[in-house]
Amino acid sequence: MALDDPIVWILIVAVVLILFGASRIPKFARALGEARKEFTAGTQGGTQPAQAVPPPPAPVQASSGSQTLTPDDPLYAAAEKEGIDMRGKTKSEIATELAWKLSKKTQ
Repeated sequence: MALDDPIVWILIVAVVLILFGASRIPKFARALGEARKEFTAGTQGGTQPAQAVPPPPAPVQASSGSQTLTPDDPLYAAAEKEGIDMRGKTKSEIATELAWKLSKKTQ
């Protein structure tokens, strides 16, 4: 039996599933990937910067001056998801454009 035999690989996979269980295998693979990334970064002298967390989106100032859309506003999230440009628009204009887009989507 050689390692290029498919029966050998099926047996190996079956033994691994029996020993570790199906729920622990993804965790194990994820841990291996993270360890590999750390090892690679360490061997390169740590010259790679850590991944920066992007800053939260800035609030969009509506043109009326008194209405500000913030990222936690459901209207903001829905408009962003649909790709609506919110700069210089009031909440009602954004809501109207969102309703129009969604009605076109369902037709």
